[in-house]
Amino acid sequence: MSYLVLARKWRPRSFDTLIGQDHVVRALTHALSSGRLHHAWLFTGTRGVGKTTLSRILAKSLNCAQGITATPCGHCQACTEIDAGRYVDYIELDAASNRGVDEMTQLLEQAVYAPSSGRFKVYMIDEVHMLTGHAFNAMLKTLEEPPEHVKFILATTDPQKIPVTVLSRCLQFNLKQMTVPAIVDHLQDILAQESVPADPQGLRLLAQAAAGSMRDALSLTDQAISFSAGDLTAAAVGEMLGTLDQSHLLHLLQALAAADAPGILAVADDLAARGLSFQAALGDLAVLLSRVAIAQRLGHAQADDPLAEDITALAGALTPDDVQLFYAVAVHSRHELALAPDEQAGFVMACLRMLALLPEGRVPPVAMGSPPVAQADAPRSTAATAAALP
Repeated sequence: MSYLVLARKWRPRSFDTLIGQDHVVRALTHALSSGRLHHAWLFTGTRGVGKTTLSRILAKSLNCAQGITATPCGHCQACTEIDAGRYVDYIELDAASNRGVDEMTQLLEQAVYAPSSGRFKVYMIDEVHMLTGHAFNAMLKTLEEPPEHVKFILATTDPQKIPVTVLSRCLQFNLKQMTVPAIVDHLQDILAQESVPADPQGLRLLAQAAAGSMRDALSLTDQAISFSAGDLTAAAVGEMLGTLDQSHLLHLLQALAAADAPGILAVADDLAARGLSFQAALGDLAVLLSRVAIAQRLGHAQADDPLAEDITALAGALTPDDVQLFYAVAVHSRHELALAPDEQAGFVMACLRMLALLPEGRVPPVAMGSPPVAQADAPRSTAATAAALP
């Protein structure tokens, strides 16, 4: 049997196994339990947060052999065939590939016929914002007053492009992005059942790289398992993702706190030698500075922070003004890297700017190697110059 990727193998099959969308699950379960079923739902949210999964669970709830229920059995013909993607009365349409008025007209013509074996015909239109204006107009009347045996589920990552006439005919649910702790907890549960050892810090790196998408997190985990030969350490995951080792940033902040320009240049050279992104380095530096600022405000680093000891030391070495200044320079310098001759030069200039903007007396004067200008050679004052004139 061929390998089934984690994102498909561990796709939720019921509402109670869906992660991070409690507000949507609550509304749908109450509607199913009370029988107050709308004819059209719209699920919005970024990729990989559960729009298609919710659609399939909802289709099972509507067509389960036990009746309309918020807890489909998962064993009847309707439930098993919907999970397998071959249920005749559950139709998934990709609007990105079928976006014209002809495809929509054909779908609406088929909708008038009764279901073949189920209780409802459920049409799931993914990326519905890709439909043309004529296709939207063709579906308006049917979407407002569909046959009793038809339910529409629309999904999109860009609801701003959907006409308001369509939005007003649907119940809209916005699916949230997954938080890093929620992704880490879910990955730990899955990997424990897969018997794959994993370092919590490595899973945190995967969760951060997923940017709120559970599907992306599972896909990255599959990649990390192959890359690390089944041992998900923080070092292996960081190498796979090309993420910056936090020790580089700690050394950089320590050099900034000590006004150590050679130390700053050494960090930049090390990043260049490793082929790491200076754009990502400035972003990670800003995140680290925010953690230092929180530690200064609270008086201690957050307990679950793996760098708590180093952050506490930096919070004492830097003043709050220093942290705010460095943060502002790091954030703004990310946009300026595209204008720099090369990324390393832009990164070095950003770090030196942090030093240059510190208050006078915080940074030692720059040693240029030439003797200072003699007092006798200094320009005379205006009054002395005026007195010397005939």
